[in-house]
Amino acid sequence: MDPRILELNHRIEAESQFTRDILEEIRRVVVGQDHMLERLLVGLLAGGHVLLEGVPGLAKTLTVTTLAKTIAALFRRIQFTPDLLPADLIGTLVYDPRAGTFSPRKGPIFAHIILADEINRAPAKVQSALLEAMQERQVTIGDATYPLDEPFLVLATQNPIEQEGTYPLPEAQVDRFMLKLQISYPTKAEERRVLDRMGIDEEIEVRSIVQPEQILAGRKVVNEVYVDEKVKDYIVDLVQATRTPAEYGIEIERWIEYGASPRATIYLLRSARALAFLRGRGYVTPEDVKAMAPDVLRHRVIVTYEAEAEEVDSAAVVRRVLDEVPVP
Repeated sequence: MDPRILELNHRIEAESQFTRDILEEIRRVVVGQDHMLERLLVGLLAGGHVLLEGVPGLAKTLTVTTLAKTIAALFRRIQFTPDLLPADLIGTLVYDPRAGTFSPRKGPIFAHIILADEINRAPAKVQSALLEAMQERQVTIGDATYPLDEPFLVLATQNPIEQEGTYPLPEAQVDRFMLKLQISYPTKAEERRVLDRMGIDEEIEVRSIVQPEQILAGRKVVNEVYVDEKVKDYIVDLVQATRTPAEYGIEIERWIEYGASPRATIYLLRSARALAFLRGRGYVTPEDVKAMAPDVLRHRVIVTYEAEAEEVDSAAVVRRVLDEVPVP
């Protein structure tokens, strides 16, 4: 192994310790859901927003609030409802009659970690107000633009089964989320542990163990994780195969309306680096890329009506791509 990578391995093994401390603290409250916990940390380290989709009662909100408590950062929970206004999210200008001037009153978006609970319940105006904050890391109130403090992370939840009173998220906004996680039911053993832990009315205290500066320092180290040229080519091939599968000998073109955007290529690289960091490695393997690909690509591949008629969803398309694109 290259001595530089070996040295980076030792450095990352030491510097990633705080992520293991965070996981240990969260697991005092949250039972199971290891995939969700790891992916939330990937989003935190890669600076990418995360959309969590699952039926009610799967600890989505509990996990996000517990994660926020482990970090000594400003946290805001925003309950999205049909009557929510953009000003309720980003703030507004307030008139001072004594001075005869307007001054900004900042909204709850000005925080490090935002829990956008049931994000698909808010109308289009609110979603568009959120777009600038998610992509540009800034908010415009009146004529002035205000930068958001780093780290800034939007962790959003939505319920896939209840459609009454909901608004489908615009594709432009869904594309802003680095990861979309499908949260599943716990196993029988995990649910039994949930019963033991949550069956009594006693709150578990969560310690704040990480400063925002440590998160930002961790992101800089993540950017140093080595990625071989062949692995970069593999990332590009996976994304290209969602647009032109025939060029890769994959017969799924009739199922794909639109393939993944170039943002998917960038996010796949960044998330694979963050996953390698979490696992104490200074280099990315093709397995890291394959592990992150479903969560990065599933919400960026739009399937045709023919695919829907055949009960083929975007996740199935991504699985075919991962199975048939050659691994370096």
